[in-house]
Amino acid sequence: MDITIHSSFLPHDDPEAALAFYRDVLGFELRLDVGQGGLRWLTVGPPGQPGTSIVLHPPGVDPGITDNERRVIAEMMAKGTYGSILLATHDLDGAFEKIQAGDVDIVQEPTEQPYGVRDCAVRDPAGNMVRIQQIR
Repeated sequence: MDITIHSSFLPHDDPEAALAFYRDVLGFELRLDVGQGGLRWLTVGPPGQPGTSIVLHPPGVDPGITDNERRVIAEMMAKGTYGSILLATHDLDGAFEKIQAGDVDIVQEPTEQPYGVRDCAVRDPAGNMVRIQQIR
């Protein structure tokens, strides 16, 4: 079987702030910017890897979601507990230095974890946890 991960989805509540983080801080390229009814879906991804993307979507727009579910999503996003993604790099310290130079919420500086990886953690403008792991 030949299956790959094509896209992952993370919510955003401010498309310009999301672009500033994913494009300007992380260095991802903007692949699609689709609007409908005042909402925007942004597709970003690492240069040179056209088959792997993150779709940044407005939260709670799926059909069938109740107002109560939208409220819970908004509360979880505000706490930073709704979305997360794990990225990887060959140069964690260099990446962290560039990220730290931006207006970014640093959760954890590069750290050797007890489970055998070295990583750091930041939050994107929507509160999503973004962990970046050192490739060994």
